[in-house]
Amino acid sequence: MNTVMDRAEIVLWVRHEDGRWSGRAVWVVALDGDAYVRSAFGRRSAWYRRVLRGAETAVEAGGARVPVVLGAVADPEVVRRVSGAYRAKYGLSWPGPVESMNGPGAAATTMRLTDLGQVPELSA
Repeated sequence: MNTVMDRAEIVLWVRHEDGRWSGRAVWVVALDGDAYVRSAFGRRSAWYRRVLRGAETAVEAGGARVPVVLGAVADPEVVRRVSGAYRAKYGLSWPGPVESMNGPGAAATTMRLTDLGQVPELSA
């Protein structure tokens, strides 16, 4: 089975206030059966700020945009473990970017994707 969490990256779609959608490729990691993403540019990222304001979000799955919910993670232990998941999944191939993703600015933007049960299995 090839799920969202198995992918190297996903396309996260966020709806603008004027109704337009914009997509951004983001790295996704799995921890205890949940999927997590972070903003590589911390709180400066426009998609992250839109999500915090309650913007609609979706992931691209099987050629379709499927709605998902993103929730901010405040638990420092979960944030630390997500950092370990980023290191394990991407560290050998992308050590510099992984250290950026695990820096305090990006780590503070850790979000859990929920409602992924609606996402169909993805083709490889």
